[in-house]
Amino acid sequence: MSFVIRMVFAVSAVALMLVAATLLVTVPVQVAGWTFAGEVPPHEAMLDVVGYLIVALALFDVAKYFFEEEVPAGREKRTPADARRGLTKFVSTIIIAIFLEALLLTFETARDDMTRMIYPVMLLGTGCAALLTLGAFQRLSAAAERDVGPAEAERDRRDAPRI
Repeated sequence: MSFVIRMVFAVSAVALMLVAATLLVTVPVQVAGWTFAGEVPPHEAMLDVVGYLIVALALFDVAKYFFEEEVPAGREKRTPADARRGLTKFVSTIIIAIFLEALLLTFETARDDMTRMIYPVMLLGTGCAALLTLGAFQRLSAAAERDVGPAEAERDRRDAPRI
């Protein structure tokens, strides 16, 4: 069953990377076409490109996380510190994407309709809440690792499979 799960993660990661690559290549070309055709003003087109590139990079990083953390065999017995580092990298990428999207949405909304600023502010609040939650997770998991003690942590590190 473990092999099937790893294969599902691998196929999902490849699919996410293909979607990200498609976005990275096709969106700038498509938006440039809209701009040259006069369908979209250049400043709006650039904001659209940035938004899609943020999504593409977040998708790519999620796929990378799957390949690094979920696909390799024998990763079930990793140390709590390894799990904390992997999860922190993953969630940090998502938080960065949230903040970048909030910034982009703020620019777009402020230019178009100031009465709709509640949505960028809510997205910014979501990013802040996620960042605070990550900080709490880091603090609690580091405290738990200290409570386990260095002898048990060294044993876990020694017994962890080498990949």
